[in-house]
Amino acid sequence: MMDMNRKYDTNFAVRAYGKSELALLYFPDASSGHTALNHLMAWITRCKELRSKLEAGGYVKTAKYFTPKEVAMITDYLGEP
Repeated sequence: MMDMNRKYDTNFAVRAYGKSELALLYFPDASSGHTALNHLMAWITRCKELRSKLEAGGYVKTAKYFTPKEVAMITDYLGEP
């Protein structure tokens, strides 16, 4: 079971993040939030188990935010930004 209140050593907190906001944490050198989000979603798509868990958990492609539960899943599979 994921601990949604955990904090990481890098002061990264699991909470709701705007999709571009989280993506820019993973890709700080991206030219825009949109580009960073495209990169993050490509990583998520390639990680089939993560993608399946997000979809099973109710992930909504058109949502503007990742929920804390989704952020916890993403960091469990991809690591901290």
